Amino acid sequence: MFPVRQPWLCKALGCYDCCIRCIGAVPYPSLVATLLFYAGMALFCGCGHEALSQTEVLVETYFARNVQDFVVMASFIKYFQFVIYGLASFFFLYGILLLAEGFYTTSAVKQTFGEFRSTHCGRCLSLTFIIVTYILAFIWLAVFAFTAIPVFFLFNMEQTCHNINILAETTPSINQHGWICMDARQYGLLPWNAMPGKACGMTLASICKTSEFHVTYDLYIAAFAGAGITLLALFLYLAATTYNYAVLRFLGRKGVR
Repeated sequence: MFPVRQPWLCKALGCYDCCIRCIGAVPYPSLVATLLFYAGMALFCGCGHEALSQTEVLVETYFARNVQDFVVMASFIKYFQFVIYGLASFFFLYGILLLAEGFYTTSAVKQTFGEFRSTHCGRCLSLTFIIVTYILAFIWLAVFAFTAIPVFFLFNMEQTCHNINILAETTPSINQHGWICMDARQYGLLPWNAMPGKACGMTLASICKTSEFHVTYDLYIAAFAGAGITLLALFLYLAATTYNYAVLRFLGRKGVR
C-alpha cells in the first residue's frame, strides 16, 4: 500500500527505521475517519432498516384498522429500505477511495519515499474528492436531521405515556387521562381519514409497554447516532483532505512536482 520506489532502502536503513518510515506515512486522520465512517454507516443502515420494519408493524397493529390506510407508508418504507441498500454499497466503496486518497496525499506531502512526488493530476484528484465529500456532507446533514423526526415522535410518545401513568396513579378517574392522545396522522405517518389514527389514555400507555415500541425506539436512536457519527467522519475527511491539498499546492508552487 505504500509507494516504495527503492527496495534497497529498507535494507540500508534497517528494519526499525523502515518501520518508522512506514508508520509515518499512515494517514491517521483518514484512518480514524474511515473507522468512524464504517461504524456510523453500519449503525445507520442496519438499525434504520430494522426500525422501519418495526414501525410498519407498530402502526399497522395499533394505529390503523384498514389496510388501505397505511399502504402508502408501507410503500415508502420498502422504497427507503432499498435506498439504504444503495447507500451502504456506495459509501463502502467511497470510504475505500477516501482512505486510499489519504495514503497518497500523506505520502506525497511528507516526501518519505525518495522519488515519490505529487503530480498535477494527483492534486486535481484530491480537489475532486474534497468537492464531492463537501457535497455529501451537506446532503448527509439533511439525512441526519431527517432521522431525528422518528426519534422525536417516539420520545413524545414515551413522555405522554409517562404522564398518563402518573395521572393513573394519582387519580382513579379514567376521564382525567383519557383525553391525552398521540395522533400518528399529525406526523404524516397516516392519512387524515385513517381510523383510529390515534391512541389515547390507557390504550396508549399499554402500547408504550410493548416490546415493539421499545425495540423501535432503541433502533431509531441507534440509527440517529449512526448518522451523526457518519457526519462527523465526513467532516474529519474534509479537514484532512483539505489540509493535504493545501500543502500539495504549496509544494507545487515551490517546484516540488
